[in-house]
This record gives sequence, C-alpha cells and structure tokens, in this order.
Amino acid sequence: MTSTAGRPSRVAKLPPRERILDAAEELFQSEGIQRVGVQAIADRAETTKMAIYRHFETKDALVAEWLRIVAVEYRAAFDRVEAQYPRQPREQIMGLARFIAEGLPAISHRGCPFINSIAELPDRAHPARQVIEEHKAHQTRRLIAMCADAGLPDPEQAAAEITFVLEGAQVSTQNGSVDQVGDRLMRIVEGVVDRHGPPHDASRTTPD
Repeated sequence: MTSTAGRPSRVAKLPPRERILDAAEELFQSEGIQRVGVQAIADRAETTKMAIYRHFETKDALVAEWLRIVAVEYRAAFDRVEAQYPRQPREQIMGLARFIAEGLPAISHRGCPFINSIAELPDRAHPARQVIEEHKAHQTRRLIAMCADAGLPDPEQAAAEITFVLEGAQVSTQNGSVDQVGDRLMRIVEGVVDRHGPPHDASRTTPD
C-alpha cells in the first residue's frame, strides 16, 4: 500500500475498507498519527466518516489494523529468506539484514512506521502499541531461532546485537547522522554473526 503516481485511478478500484486503509497509511506516514483526523482520512479515501466507522469502531482500531498489516509485511521477509536459504540460517540472517538495508532509502523520506508510531503512542494499553510490541516480540523469537540454528553459542545475545544494529540503522537513516548506512549495516551484522559463531563451513544447519 505505497504511494504511486497513479494513486487516484488505483484507489478508485479498491474495496471501501482497503481504500480507507490506503488513505490512512498515506496520511499516518506523511503527517503522523496524532495530527491526522478521521475526516482527513475520509476525504483522502473519497468516503465519509460514517463509512470509516462502519469498518473500524474507532480511529485507534484503524491505526492498529494499519500497523498489523505492516507487521505482516515484515513477517513475510522472514518467510522469504527461510524459503530462499533452506537450512542455511547464517544466510537467512544476512538476508534479513539485506531486506532492512534495501529498505533504508524509503525510510530516509518517511521513517520507520513502527518507530514513528511508538513515539506517538506513550500509552502501552493503546491497541496499536500492543500490535507493535507483539510484532517485535515475534520478530525477536524468530531471529533468536535463526541464531540458534546457525550454531551461535549465545543466540539471545547475538539476536539482541543484530536487533540493535537493524533498528539503529533505521533511526540513523531517518535523522541523517550516518552515511553509507546500508553498507555499514551489512558489515556489522556479518561481524556479529562471525564473532559469535563458528567458521562458515562449520556452521550448524537445521537438520533434515
């Protein structure tokens, strides 16, 4: 659900619920959650506030559903690298790092939706905040499993270091504090894996 030059004609073909989510994404990403009202979303989606509330009980529910969709896209990245590199956990980890590195140019303009949103949602009881925390916990579990399959003796520590790098790279890209972030990210993650694990040819793979 990213913006394109042909957005008006494309959006006109979407079902009402998807059109609302598309409009919400555009506005939340460009202006922030708190600054965007339901009327603005309705105008962008070429619908009415009443129609939005038929699909989403509250604005908070709409925000949560948008972030749930974003989380699914990130989870799909894990699925892709696992399918691309079966029984090669080290390559899976590097594939995830590459996924983040390749997405950095977009982040430089709009920022990471999770980082941006959590800054606007201090209440941990907010349904969208809960979506973010559940997504991050799931992501951490999968990364720890990859590190364990790669034979790293302390997979939790390695996963924590990799997470710090991936998320720090996104923030650094957003604020422009570091250059060549993608290349640096890849080198650092590779260094973490090499430092924690055995040589490449001795890495443990997932058993058949």
